[in-house]
Amino acid sequence: MPPGATDSPCGPGAAVLPGAGAGAGGTLTARPAAPRAGRRAHARVKAPAPGGQGRGFLARAAAVTAALTAVGAVLGLVRDQILAGYFGAGAETDAFLVAWTVPEFASTLLIEDAMALILVPAFSRALARRSGSLFGDPVRELVRGTLPRLVLGVGLVAAALIVAAPAVVGVLAPGLSDPGLAVDCTRLTSTCVLTFALVGYCSAALRAHHVFLPPAAIYVAYNVGIIGTMVLLREPWGVRSAAAGVAVGGVLMVLVQAPALLRELRARPVPSREPEALAPGAAGDGRLIVLGLIAPVVAFSLIRQSQTLIERFLAAPLPSGAISHLNYAQKIAQMPMILSLMLCTVSFPVVARALAAGDPEGARRRVERDLLLAAVVVLTGASVVIAAAPQIVELLFQRGEFDRTDTVATAAVMRVYALGLLGQTMVGALVRCYFSAARPLWYPAAAMAAGLAATAVAGVPGARAWGAVGIAAANALGITLTAVLLLRGAHRQTVPVRADRLGEGLLRLATAAAWAVGAGWLCSLAIRPAALALAVTCLVVAAVFLLFIACAAKAPQIPPLPHRSLRRRRTAHARPHRAAPSAAEATPVGEAAPVGGDVPLDHGHR
Repeated sequence: MPPGATDSPCGPGAAVLPGAGAGAGGTLTARPAAPRAGRRAHARVKAPAPGGQGRGFLARAAAVTAALTAVGAVLGLVRDQILAGYFGAGAETDAFLVAWTVPEFASTLLIEDAMALILVPAFSRALARRSGSLFGDPVRELVRGTLPRLVLGVGLVAAALIVAAPAVVGVLAPGLSDPGLAVDCTRLTSTCVLTFALVGYCSAALRAHHVFLPPAAIYVAYNVGIIGTMVLLREPWGVRSAAAGVAVGGVLMVLVQAPALLRELRARPVPSREPEALAPGAAGDGRLIVLGLIAPVVAFSLIRQSQTLIERFLAAPLPSGAISHLNYAQKIAQMPMILSLMLCTVSFPVVARALAAGDPEGARRRVERDLLLAAVVVLTGASVVIAAAPQIVELLFQRGEFDRTDTVATAAVMRVYALGLLGQTMVGALVRCYFSAARPLWYPAAAMAAGLAATAVAGVPGARAWGAVGIAAANALGITLTAVLLLRGAHRQTVPVRADRLGEGLLRLATAAAWAVGAGWLCSLAIRPAALALAVTCLVVAAVFLLFIACAAKAPQIPPLPHRSLRRRRTAHARPHRAAPSAAEATPVGEAAPVGGDVPLDHGHR
């Protein structure tokens, strides 16, 4: 799985961070300042400018996340290149990719979506109560109440998958040419269910503590483990070495985060005397995770990832290599989506804190801004993918066992996949609006189920008529339908997104993307060398988008990015006329906003 997607990627449920800086050991963290006596303490509370420093912290967090996501993405491509070069796109690779369904499914459920949607707000609420707790530590109480149950539950699931691997392969890919090899690989990859659960737990806890570096590095460690294991064990184990690499990579992901989480948990000493009874709500988070209020979140994540199951189920009876072509095409096509969702990952704390502070208008502005900026990124990338798909595949994969025929087939699938990238991004971003409520809603799961049904209904005739390309088209149709349903219903949720204005902006950006695709496609046809054609296509597509955004002043409705030099030139006379900061910006981290029963219960690339 390429780092980042469905990494969905969610940040902590706390807001703009005043006085954020680098923590111990270079870890990017934000910590509340220690209380001071007398006038200094009073002055710190009254300080009027936390918002600017918070934006600086978010920018640094985004930069760190972007850099490590880029490194993880590059290593993911190297991993896929090695897999293609060693084993091509045939029966062996198809068998491994069926087993790869387990880590794909597990990462979405346990790292990117459900685990983060549940635990980030739970830890955020515990941290908010920590500052006012005289006895005990709500954060440690939450860990003691949830981590042992999580390990026991997912450990049993992992063991069951190992034992039932033959039945799992039979259900996932009936008609596979080498089911025995797929069973062996599935037993190896099933170990990731336990390790990924621990990874997701650590990531959610660290992001809630405003520690972003270790969670951003997990897919770097994951891909290093897979690549190293494949290189070392390729000769004796064949494609099984890739499955063993999944198991090794999962362990490395835990080791990357565990020391940082232990430091955070030890940061606040436990008082010598524990209270006789917990304050109201102090034990509530542990019960929430056990009692079934998380069912809508889990259902949404399971249904979303089931699109991959449908694809491989439909592709299994097709000629050998169809599953591989779908996999390689999807991994490349999803890269723009991963990059576009990084902004939502880091800014999610602002949304969660704004809601906790009773500022839905601030949350709405943040979400709408992020959606439009993410749309610009993903549509620019999708335009390049559609215009220069053969050149991209040729440069990345055409070597060793991966020949020209595989390049043509993968490029055709990739172009069709790219049509659904905007829908994928909107689903990943909009779902945060629904899961920012104290009681998770069933509407996202219902919308995702409608999209999944559309994928299945369109995929059966599509696979018969056009093979893997038809399956990719069904995927794009289903996820786009889900995005439309989520957008239409967003104005009634906790974050009242204005669907009409947002939809108009997205439509105009899509029009710019169509022009960019046409211009880029002409360039890719006119230039022969693949590397030069891709470079020129990227420049032309970027130029078309910049020209559109510059000329169509109100069309995309994208807020202008602030410029530091302009802010510095503001006079002292102008400053008093600034709008008052939102509740999320005005509340220092050390002084948590009021937290009641209606606080986010919430959330990722791969």
